[in-house]
Amino acid sequence: MSNIRSTRVGELMKKELSDIIGRKIKDPRIGFVTVTDVQVTGDLQQSKVYITVLGDDEQKQNTLKALAKANGFIRSEIGKRIRLRKTPEITFEFDESIEYGNRIETLLEQLHNKHDE
Repeated sequence: MSNIRSTRVGELMKKELSDIIGRKIKDPRIGFVTVTDVQVTGDLQQSKVYITVLGDDEQKQNTLKALAKANGFIRSEIGKRIRLRKTPEITFEFDESIEYGNRIETLLEQLHNKHDE
């Protein structure tokens, strides 16, 4: 039962985090951020927020630093928007799955081109 609840809380947090990061945080270091997934532990104490950032590695690192600095504000906003006894701790991580998928697609394309030759 807690798995269903943590999934539901994760989806709610994903929606609210997208809005908070896009509209409420005014830090210029934060670039174009997309929240791709939120995983919440079964006890609803911790959450991992997976993000993608448009830009180079420096822009990604600056965005991660700015989000870490704004973590308290983000957590309090989540607490106001989602009624939980305790708001989960939030950690931000880069979602590597898109880059991984692109790498696989490139490799498959190279194999296909070699096969045609």
